[in-house]
Amino acid sequence: MIAVQVALDRAGFSPGEIDGQAGAKTRLAIAAFQTANNLPSSGTPDQATLAALHLAPEPIINYTISQQDVAGPFLGSMPKDLMAEAKLPALSYTSAIEEVAEKFHSSQALLRRLNPGASWSAGAMIKVPDVEPFELPSKAGSAKPAARSAGAKPPAGVTGTSGTTNNSVEVVVNGATKSLIARDSAGHILMYAPITTGSEHDPLPIGEWKVVGVSWNPTFNYNPDLFWDANPTHSKAKIPPGPNNPVGVVWIDINKEHFGLHGTPEPSTVGRTE
Repeated sequence: MIAVQVALDRAGFSPGEIDGQAGAKTRLAIAAFQTANNLPSSGTPDQATLAALHLAPEPIINYTISQQDVAGPFLGSMPKDLMAEAKLPALSYTSAIEEVAEKFHSSQALLRRLNPGASWSAGAMIKVPDVEPFELPSKAGSAKPAARSAGAKPPAGVTGTSGTTNNSVEVVVNGATKSLIARDSAGHILMYAPITTGSEHDPLPIGEWKVVGVSWNPTFNYNPDLFWDANPTHSKAKIPPGPNNPVGVVWIDINKEHFGLHGTPEPSTVGRTE
């Protein structure tokens, strides 16, 4: 299953965190890959699908932990309150293993299983999934506040966003399947990813929208008035950037106020009700 998840990831069909488990997000990614390759959309890795995926003989590679991987500073643990988060200089990774896990698109549990007894220190050689490493962008940008809470059960429906610099990419967000698909002008799938959408209190906006800006390492402008479940003692605050920011490391703004496509501080929770 690790080989299947790695092959899906490398093909642009994200199974979510690579964890070696045949879960719902992996089945949805397989089904999307099958549809894109004119195969029966069963969601199971049959022989035709495995052949089309071109599974690597060895999906796990050796990686030497760098000084940058362990440089930190690490939080140790995340505050449980947004007001406490606002007082921090940055919402960094909590540990070296969290940073390395997200770098290789995998769960921390998988890395621990692959590397029993690892020191997680610079110079240590560990085993990781053979995917393109994610490097956290260093340039911070500005972002508008989101108006919906992540993790709630989405309504059925489809919304699209388009309008990149060359107007050649269409992004389709589907609340019923909890999926995002990006297509080029010829209709070819460039990317598939599992997602979480809004709840009944702040539902997925149905319609066509345009991307109006992309911000890496955004500051989250928290306004409790925009959240139905906000703590009544909260006030407006700027939540510092970092991978554990409420919108993760990227905010993609659309031409609907307070709404956008964004990341998450906890990849394992994508597609689940929180």
